[in-house]
Amino acid sequence: MRTAFEAWAQREGHITRRREDKPEEYLVYETQRRWVIWQAALTHGAKTAADAPSKFAKDAEAASGPVTQDEAAVRNRVLNEVLDAFSELDEAAGMEGVLKVIQGLKKKQKETADAKA
Repeated sequence: MRTAFEAWAQREGHITRRREDKPEEYLVYETQRRWVIWQAALTHGAKTAADAPSKFAKDAEAASGPVTQDEAAVRNRVLNEVLDAFSELDEAAGMEGVLKVIQGLKKKQKETADAKA
């Protein structure tokens, strides 16, 4: 997952050097912020996909095939939810703001799951 993020970040012009004292963190704040957002999006998307397993491939062979329209629709919906949540975040919020948005997404997902149950 980190390799894919770093490849994307480099294509977008972000500096992907990591801190020497904390190698799990990036040296540049904006890169670290985008890494946290990337993880949140993937986690949110994985949970959404798990909630609707019938819409996705039922075995490993089908999973490696092309993306179905249903799967693409779910991915787009999840991506839009995450982008909308982070677009409301202002620059001054910092990592606390990012964590608040992530917690909001988790709360929304839990409420949706509870409503279905």
